[in-house]
Amino acid sequence: MLVDATVVVTGASSGIGAACAEAFAAVGARLVICARRSDRLRDLAERLPTEVHPVALDVRDRAAVDAAFAALPTQWRDVDVLVNNAGLAAGLAPLQDGDPDDWDVTIDTNVKGLLYVTRAVVPAMVARGAGHVVNVGSIAGREAYPGGAVYCATKAAVDRITRALRMDLLGTGVRVSTVDPGLVETEFSVVRFAGDRDRADAVYRGMTPLTADDVAEAVVWVADRPAHVQVAEVVLLPTDQASATRVARR
Repeated sequence: MLVDATVVVTGASSGIGAACAEAFAAVGARLVICARRSDRLRDLAERLPTEVHPVALDVRDRAAVDAAFAALPTQWRDVDVLVNNAGLAAGLAPLQDGDPDDWDVTIDTNVKGLLYVTRAVVPAMVARGAGHVVNVGSIAGREAYPGGAVYCATKAAVDRITRALRMDLLGTGVRVSTVDPGLVETEFSVVRFAGDRDRADAVYRGMTPLTADDVAEAVVWVADRPAHVQVAEVVLLPTDQASATRVARR
């Protein structure tokens, strides 16, 4: 079903986004890959066994998002699947000690960026009567934890946006899904701790986390259901994790 489908993946330069690009390419999809780091996009495009259109893009910049999708070559404009993956967490301080600059980066990327890209892509899906939006959420959108007030709030917003968008698109033929993973070992914690790799590694110490490939496999499975099947949500946890805060460590 995904052979020759046009798939847009945001945040594709590393982690879950890069893994999603690889997984969709493996089943024959064509890819528009978006991220800020153009050098990594080029490297990814060169190794993917499919047609690829890389777009250097910061999803926080609304004008840039609008311009990027308006400028897509004709053969790339009919997007079949949008994977809203771009996201991050900056800082893990208690709210009263938090850095408002970190809040802005997190909110602008995780919430506003997702909205901007969705607004740029979905109208054409509605016009064609087909398409699929897959948002990459988080267990953090379903539960809160100390130091995670802003990040958890942004992922809770993704959950509510997903649910409301599904209602807004009812009857159009466009499907809306979310894949919400628990602990996944990627660059996520390195970014959160401003490059402190020792602190980032400690997040996964003593347990077996998910891999980016695990999440990508779920995303592709969701997107590959028959047109009459809409997988509303998938929650994907490591066996060593029972909730946002309950993790078995050895």
